[in-house]
Amino acid sequence: MKKIGSFFCAGSMLFAAACSDSSLVRDDENLLTDVASQRQCAAINVLETQLASDPTLLSRMNGIEDHTKRFIESGAQFRINADGKIEIPVVVNVLYRNSSENISLAQIQSQIDVLNEDFNATNSDVSLTPPLFAGTVADVDIQFVLGAVNRKYSNKRSWRTNDAMKKSSQGGINPTDPSQNLNIWVVNSMGGILGYAQFPGGSSATDGVVIAHNYFGRTGVISAPFDKGRTATHEVGHWMNLRHIWGDATCGNDQVSDTPTHNTANYGCPAAGHKSTCSGTPVEMTMNYMDYTDDACMYMFTQGQKSRMLAVFAPGGARYSFAQ
Repeated sequence: MKKIGSFFCAGSMLFAAACSDSSLVRDDENLLTDVASQRQCAAINVLETQLASDPTLLSRMNGIEDHTKRFIESGAQFRINADGKIEIPVVVNVLYRNSSENISLAQIQSQIDVLNEDFNATNSDVSLTPPLFAGTVADVDIQFVLGAVNRKYSNKRSWRTNDAMKKSSQGGINPTDPSQNLNIWVVNSMGGILGYAQFPGGSSATDGVVIAHNYFGRTGVISAPFDKGRTATHEVGHWMNLRHIWGDATCGNDQVSDTPTHNTANYGCPAAGHKSTCSGTPVEMTMNYMDYTDDACMYMFTQGQKSRMLAVFAPGGARYSFAQ
């Protein structure tokens, strides 16, 4: 059983060594091309930068962790309405340089459909869950509704992970009321990075998710093996306070009790029964949305992850405004 405690240590930056490949954030946009053959999520890089630039963020995030721990320990079953669904309005902000990057409404809606399937365990491939993990599969009870689509031309060939796409002053689009909407920015390229999200506790001016246009949705301009909309599922998981399943460290802790300890990220489509060399050599949950496997090979959240996500919407939670 994993220890569930405060995720951050006061005065330290736990994420400093995670996702530290400097090639993920390069200054010369002419070098940036989307040629991803493996999943790359920059959420931890961005968090590391935010922690360094905002001395108050660590305290806020520790407070969120304390609230999450209390919520889980209380066994609370938070519900927002009669049908048990938390409704999340989604604003999609499309930044494009050419017509193919100005993705269609059908492609955008396909991503909303994927989110609703994945967060409610109605995705057809959830039936592939191995018997070992079948009892942990969670219906998170969250409904996503497309609220608006904003489009803007930009002559940028690619975007970095410095949140410029979220600022009109830097050629991007300002977020739409992030206390009431999940803002998703769809950009032409981030140099092989599929996407990134801001964790709860960060600035409202940059709150939301960013995804490259060819990894958004499951129809239209999409690139295999990330063509089933699971990049958004993974990043929205971060937005709801989920960590990578390997805890961003060798045999790390993702603060979820029912996910096995992983050595590190898994890529591609690992063979069934792939085992960790961490203590106890558990079978790794490579099909979990918070691993780095290909879209076709990730298809479940766990009950423990559900509790962690619902904590942010509960009274006192960082995203409680969505429940009001």
